[in-house]
Amino acid sequence: MEKKLTKTIAFANNKGGSGKTTTCANVGYSLSVLGYKVLLIDGDMQLNLSLSFFSEDEVLGFASGDRNLYVAMKKEDDLTDYIVHTPYENLDLIPSSTLMSGIEYDLFTKWQREMILTKGLSAIKESGEYDYILIDAPPTLGGWVINILCASDHVILPVEASPWGLFGVANMFEFLENVRKMVPSLNLLGVVITKLDARKNYGKQTLDVLHDFEEVTVFDTVIRVDSEIEWAQDSSKPVMVHKKGARSAGEYLELAKEVDKYAGRSR
Repeated sequence: MEKKLTKTIAFANNKGGSGKTTTCANVGYSLSVLGYKVLLIDGDMQLNLSLSFFSEDEVLGFASGDRNLYVAMKKEDDLTDYIVHTPYENLDLIPSSTLMSGIEYDLFTKWQREMILTKGLSAIKESGEYDYILIDAPPTLGGWVINILCASDHVILPVEASPWGLFGVANMFEFLENVRKMVPSLNLLGVVITKLDARKNYGKQTLDVLHDFEEVTVFDTVIRVDSEIEWAQDSSKPVMVHKKGARSAGEYLELAKEVDKYAGRSR
């Protein structure tokens, strides 16, 4: 069997509320529906990516046990043994822990600390088990996010279509440029506009501002405001599983196809 070329994509934004985790979760599920083998990594202490697929009790069990990302990073382990299977075919997860709040301090004392996650993922990537690894980064600009970006081939930047949605985007772009000094191959795959309310004009304003940045791709697919997203989150399911006919379910599927196309993995 031909070995897969694994692509690693970080979902990052230094502003909370951008729809970053929801986009990561639903693009990941959509890619699995398209037939790709996907590994999700919950890099945030808030555990929301893990909660997108497992109940609160299950997630808290992962978080308090010895099979989560925090334990792996502290031990500098191979991440293979920290993978858990989600209820869905082709979709696995490395869960997070609330102890990730202290990861910056733990990394500070380590040799080549920016590359700890890269080393932890090396065996998984070399195995060719997965087509995609998607990492949900926390809404910060620190050493742990540098770790995530150094381990990634691409970055997707979700931006909320709101007056404050663009706050800090220039800082994020500058941060990415600094990380590229360590990993020149890191690519900004694109910006995805989220939480668009068609009744308001913020979508056009957001696009206009983003187009002022040179060489920044904006995905054609836009994620509009949809109450079904919140209901899906409440049930710990992807939108497509919660309600297949939901408008946002179709939008995430189309976005996943775009991601696949831009990442060079289209069939």
